[in-house]
Amino acid sequence: MELLTAVSVGLLFAIGVFQMLRRNVIRSVIGLMILANAVNLFLLSTGAYDGVAAAYTTSSGARSDALPQALILTAIVISMGGTAFVLAMLYIISARYHTADLDEVNGLKN
Repeated sequence: MELLTAVSVGLLFAIGVFQMLRRNVIRSVIGLMILANAVNLFLLSTGAYDGVAAAYTTSSGARSDALPQALILTAIVISMGGTAFVLAMLYIISARYHTADLDEVNGLKN
């Protein structure tokens, strides 16, 4: 189970970074959201107690660590703010230049 979690976090992280490196701004925003979800999944998986119990449950008196849950809540708020900022920039670029492709935007080079 730990291997599956590690592979899924790594795959989500790789897909997010790959999409963020694209020249299309919409795909970059999607990559940013996937990357934020990969980080949240990683933080959730670190809160498991000995790899048996999930971070949000307790099993047989052994309590899971509550710190990753607080970190995930903070990361969700920060990623929502970052996504809103990037979407606002996307709206301004698409309204001004009528495209979402960064190769066609000439005003950013100066």
